[in-house]
Amino acid sequence: MIQDKLIIGLTGGIGSGKSTVAGLFAEHGAGIVDTDAIAHRLTRAGGEAMVAIRATFGSGYITEDGALDRAKMRGLVFSDAPAKQRLELLLHPLIREQAKAQLQQLEANPYIMLVVPLLPESPAFRQMVQRVLVVDCDENTQIARVAGRNKMTEAEVRAIIARQTPRAERLQLADDVIHNDAGLNSLSEQVVALHECYLNKQNNH
Repeated sequence: MIQDKLIIGLTGGIGSGKSTVAGLFAEHGAGIVDTDAIAHRLTRAGGEAMVAIRATFGSGYITEDGALDRAKMRGLVFSDAPAKQRLELLLHPLIREQAKAQLQQLEANPYIMLVVPLLPESPAFRQMVQRVLVVDCDENTQIARVAGRNKMTEAEVRAIIARQTPRAERLQLADDVIHNDAGLNSLSEQVVALHECYLNKQNNH
């Protein structure tokens, strides 16, 4: 791990606005390591995880061009807990390895945001961060955002939310909270305030 560098774990439920918040911190100079982006790279055609995924789950979960069939895999892991566990055992060590490699490359940034949607249920990632920042919003806001973005029904989005760490539990873990219910201006103001706070903490580290 990088010595003496403040690493903040950024998390939140689906549709809470993690990517938007990470983008705003990046504008202020924060280094960003996004585990979702790493997972996408690992599971695209030719990605590092694809040989193992094919061996574990069979060709039925691979698209014609050789990438992970995300919709089909999502359906499987939602209905089959052991399958979800197999996928995580396969992907999580690779994601952590790549995240650590990316952290090393961000030595010059004032502090680093490690974006981990599953941070509450991932002790290995929690050990990598000094603080936890939760992006929080009302459940109805989450549903509207995800349904619009991913072409899902309300019931499908509710099913995903129900399987994620409960909102109250996630908030209990938080050292800092950003409320994302009131539009971009409010979001930007909260990011600026926390950016100043993180710079101070890094300087006094």
